[in-house]
Amino acid sequence: MNSFTTAQRIEAHEVPADERGQVLPRHFGQHMITVESAIYGFMRKLAHEYTGGCWKFVELSNGGFYMAPESEIDFEIAVEGNGFEGTMTAQAAGITACLFAFSHLSFRTENEGIASHFHLLRDFALEHPEAGAILAAID
Repeated sequence: MNSFTTAQRIEAHEVPADERGQVLPRHFGQHMITVESAIYGFMRKLAHEYTGGCWKFVELSNGGFYMAPESEIDFEIAVEGNGFEGTMTAQAAGITACLFAFSHLSFRTENEGIASHFHLLRDFALEHPEAGAILAAID
């Protein structure tokens, strides 16, 4: 019998459109509008060609959450603060925008849940195929 446990991969589950109205309140409570607005704002800062559109809501098996643009195109991401420039899929760009928003808001609110969401999403990002780019962007 082995004394170690095998770490489980974090699974992502897209939220059906008819359930989206329940997701942000469940994860962020009274801060839901602030969080959603911050995510869109960071996406506009990071990807200058982003002009809005529909987003997917995704819940993670570790209790985390992220949003990503519903787009088949890749986004050119540029981070002024650290000089990162690179191309990301819409999913990776959304994860990156969410990580920026969660980090930023964790310092501006007293809601520990927002800081927790940063760490839960970062754990998922570490397993993502574009982990290197995501982590370089948020560094």
